[in-house]
Amino acid sequence: MPSLIIDTDPGVDDAFALALAVRSPQARVLAVTTVFGNTDLAQTTRNAQRLLALLGREDIPVAAGAARPLVYPSPVEADTVHGDDGLSGRALTLPEPTAPLAEEDAVSLMARLVRESPEPVTLVPIGPLTNIAALFAAHPGVKANVDRVVVMGGGLTGGNVTAAAEFNLWCDPEAAYRVLVEEDVPTVLVPIDLTYQCSVDGAWLDEVRASGPVGAVLEPLTETYRAHYGRVLGYDGTVMHDAVAVAEAVHPGTLTTTPMPITVDTAPGPRRGGTLADRRLIAVDGPGFRTVEVATGTDVAAFRDLLKARLG
Repeated sequence: MPSLIIDTDPGVDDAFALALAVRSPQARVLAVTTVFGNTDLAQTTRNAQRLLALLGREDIPVAAGAARPLVYPSPVEADTVHGDDGLSGRALTLPEPTAPLAEEDAVSLMARLVRESPEPVTLVPIGPLTNIAALFAAHPGVKANVDRVVVMGGGLTGGNVTAAAEFNLWCDPEAAYRVLVEEDVPTVLVPIDLTYQCSVDGAWLDEVRASGPVGAVLEPLTETYRAHYGRVLGYDGTVMHDAVAVAEAVHPGTLTTTPMPITVDTAPGPRRGGTLADRRLIAVDGPGFRTVEVATGTDVAAFRDLLKARLG
């Protein structure tokens, strides 16, 4: 049974991903840590607490992490994709949390839990990688008890926030470079090239809403996000980016992966935060690149069914 720490910036798709993680009997969620991203840190943290209250899992500790990137000021401004509160303006429809925030910060909590775990821990960052970069920099010894890092981020053929960059990596390219290129922990990268293939349509969302009390609360949170992706996809639907990565963390092998040398662009300019993969027939894991497992395929229907079942 995988032991997981979910590092997140809720966020609509993060909300569905958290539900998938904590409602999966095949995994044990040790903690939820928060980071800036889809909205500011105070709001992402409150959203995480409210979501765990909805899911009846306030026994899972929540710790607040980075409020800004490692090096440069955050490029993130008011987010029109997830709404001002990260949840289509509906965060207050979630239950008021009763469990207090962890006294430890996110990095300290992760370090302690990884050290104390009797089995290796899977880290699942589904937001900017700032907390994970800080964890490995400040506590390098924990890497010995990290099974792997399953990252939602990057795009092999382009981005979604700029022509080159996917949102999570663009928020903190230096952190992304440190985690994906400079570290040596086994890593799975789940890029938007795959997550877009796992989009869900309006009929699927309607079924989720009718499936039970959790789905009935979560589906309305998609309103702003669904409107955005309706324009992107060209039909009524949306993309559950983060839930695809969590599905792999909960059920290893859900995604088909291919080893690829990759790098992250940290230079100023139009490619900043972009992912470059060496996909030549004879790829080179040379300076500035590291080979990671890149998710390239999955059984899309099975993923949709799994997510719907866990929400119902």
